[in-house]
Amino acid sequence: MTDEIGDLWVFGYGSLMWRPGFPFEERRHAHLHGYHRSLCVLSHVHRGTPEKPGLVLGLDRGGRCHGVAFRVMPQEAEATVDYLREREQVTSVYLERHLPVRLDDGRSVTALAYIVDRNHPQYTRRPRLEDVLPLVRQGHGVSGPNTEYVRSTHDHLVAMGVTDLLLDQVVRALA
Repeated sequence: MTDEIGDLWVFGYGSLMWRPGFPFEERRHAHLHGYHRSLCVLSHVHRGTPEKPGLVLGLDRGGRCHGVAFRVMPQEAEATVDYLREREQVTSVYLERHLPVRLDDGRSVTALAYIVDRNHPQYTRRPRLEDVLPLVRQGHGVSGPNTEYVRSTHDHLVAMGVTDLLLDQVVRALA
């Protein structure tokens, strides 16, 4: 979705925060109400395989999620959406939505976001730490090791001043 001047906003809450992969004009700390970041997606491609899945983040219902909003120029919008669909929809575990987000400067914009499809077989409900660790440790896919994904996301959140208790626990357990 575009804002009043035709720019596309994209909301990132996981690897998009630290590896967007598309050109953008502005990057802002942002938050989304009604969804929370959760290690709830079994990764069969990017951070695991069907035989040895990893575990990646999804936006799940309820709560609030701090993340990053990227403003993409109108001339880059179509290519950016195509890129994101190819990256995020490999197994169709996410639903593409246009959701209101609040930027750290007080503006409200509508941003493209990918929420988890709770009916997809790769969705796993609120896993416990003891369930998460083996998946994160074993996962390795086309985008690299699952441990790198979790650590990079955690490090980026810490740099933003955001605490994610489960990611904190996972990173400490991996150390």
